[in-house]
Amino acid sequence: MEKLLKELQAAELERQTRRYFLQTLGAGIGSLGFGSLLSSCGYFEKDKVASAPLQLADAMGVRLPQFAPKAKQVIYIHMAGAPSQLELFDYKPELEKYHGKDCPAEFLEGKKFAFIKGVPKMLGPKGKFAQHGQSGAWISDYLPYLQTVADDVSFVKAMYTDQFNHAPAQLLMHTGSARLGRSSMGAWTVYGLGSENKNLPGFIVLASGGKQPDAGKSVWGSGFLPTVYQGVQCRTGGDPVLYVSDPQGMNRDIRKQTIEAINEINKQAYEEVKDPEILTRISQYEMAFRMQMSVPEVMDVSKEPQYILDMYGVKPGEGSFAMNCLLARKLVENGVRFVQLFDWGWDTHGTSEDGSVEIGLHKKCQASDQSVTALLKDLKMRGLLDETLVVWGGEFGRTPMQENRDGQVLPYSGRDHHLEAFTVWMAGGGVKKGFSIGETDPLGYYGVKDRTHVHDLQATILHLMGFNHEKFTYPFQGRNFRLTDVAGKVIRPILA
Repeated sequence: MEKLLKELQAAELERQTRRYFLQTLGAGIGSLGFGSLLSSCGYFEKDKVASAPLQLADAMGVRLPQFAPKAKQVIYIHMAGAPSQLELFDYKPELEKYHGKDCPAEFLEGKKFAFIKGVPKMLGPKGKFAQHGQSGAWISDYLPYLQTVADDVSFVKAMYTDQFNHAPAQLLMHTGSARLGRSSMGAWTVYGLGSENKNLPGFIVLASGGKQPDAGKSVWGSGFLPTVYQGVQCRTGGDPVLYVSDPQGMNRDIRKQTIEAINEINKQAYEEVKDPEILTRISQYEMAFRMQMSVPEVMDVSKEPQYILDMYGVKPGEGSFAMNCLLARKLVENGVRFVQLFDWGWDTHGTSEDGSVEIGLHKKCQASDQSVTALLKDLKMRGLLDETLVVWGGEFGRTPMQENRDGQVLPYSGRDHHLEAFTVWMAGGGVKKGFSIGETDPLGYYGVKDRTHVHDLQATILHLMGFNHEKFTYPFQGRNFRLTDVAGKVIRPILA
């Protein structure tokens, strides 16, 4: 009841603001001028306001894509910090020969690095590589489980980006821009396709590793899209979503009446000011109420067979990356359109044992390899892999040189951030099996064949979901925006 009174007080105070005054000025000059300004900012437009109730009612309903999709849902696994491709997938025997030698001048002249100063030494790969599966994919001994599903995976080996710092690079990867304010890939996907389960958010985020991504929650934000499409972060311990349980002393009927009363106030406010975000808020309150029953049930793994828990390496009641992988399968199985997994701690500069490519990176692989592979096998076993696109990668690559922070030799082997080359792999939903595209030079510095940009990856994901990335747009601030900004091309050779 106290919260309801606060809602009433907040609504009354809002009516006393300058914005409310200008919005409610009949045909006055202030109303015309301010209305034009809001329209140009995408705040509201006359045509949109007229159809807003219909848009809200169908905001999360299933919608048809622009053409027949190959995938129905996406599981995007982001290893925040950027794993070294040279230890995992991009085998460079020539780099072993150059180990300990001065870095070639052409790798340094006119280049910018996050931390390297002067002339660093070359660093040979720490993983032991071998070819696996009928495809002959090169995968190191850091990932023994992934080796067993090599023929289900396609590698994109000459990916490049524009950003060498974590936060802007993560923003670019997930929103198409290194600056704050753009809509995330998951938000775009749900905006375009809606959700198959009205009791669950269409876009759910699961984070592990003890910290959030460097770019914060903006990497799953809605940006300029209606906020109903932003990612909902769930926890793997306690309540999956904070405050999803009924407060002590309040039963479900009272909770329902409270939400209905709040939404009645919101509807009255919408009728007066026609702000579409009020409709979004109504939708979110209603979704939150439905989630009270659906989310705890979906996030409960206690009914999973023991062999499934063992396959993933899950310990019930313990939040972990392995748990998140299992939950990702359960979520897509229940109609969630886009599941985003973030795992922090893949930044290996060589400044510490945990931050080294010979120890820290190996530990991170040991903690994730089994569960990622189990996810692929589990999806395949249930007939879900063909309709679920799984993407794995970081925000940029690592240099073939040993990092020498401030020109000093570091105590462990590490690699600096690298723009020019990194590896992302994809599986399921419309991509070829056991395929590899892209090639880097003998030392793994530059992409020399079939280079692909971050925008190309985004264009490909949208294509697999049934959208032409150039025509999938949203009007904002006077122009049509898209996930891929003004660039990007579909990586067609990887399509099945």
